[in-house]
Amino acid sequence: MDSQRIEGGQTVIRVFTYAITVLAIAAVHQAGAADAIFKPLTSSPGDAARGKTIVISREGGHCILCHHLPADEVKVFGNVAPALDGVGSRLTVAQLRQRVVDITAVNPQAVMPAFHRSRGLQRVAGEYRDQPVLNAQQVEDVVAYLATLKATPKN
Repeated sequence: MDSQRIEGGQTVIRVFTYAITVLAIAAVHQAGAADAIFKPLTSSPGDAARGKTIVISREGGHCILCHHLPADEVKVFGNVAPALDGVGSRLTVAQLRQRVVDITAVNPQAVMPAFHRSRGLQRVAGEYRDQPVLNAQQVEDVVAYLATLKATPKN
């Protein structure tokens, strides 16, 4: 009888430990790790062609100001930030989303703008206060485009 009680107690402890682990993993997934935003910001999928326009456009993200972009139509680009060549192979869609939404969640010292954060920013012109640089659909479009930038195998 005593050995059954001990075995039953160990089973309860194992089940309890398993349940706590599952709940912890689910909580991290639901909230998103600091490294990634798992849930898309919109119900409409991102459009890579629109995303490319936003990445290149001065009125959009103007990412080429700092990043190299593997696009024939871009002749001049920045070199103060990591090149975007192959970024879709290095980062998941969820990681790309986090970096576009608010890079400071990953790197608090980053100088890249938080494209979809509107609170807690400094030195923002009055007419742009409390407005994100990119709306949710634009973020998803940019993420869709960046995800297409896969590393090219070297021969």
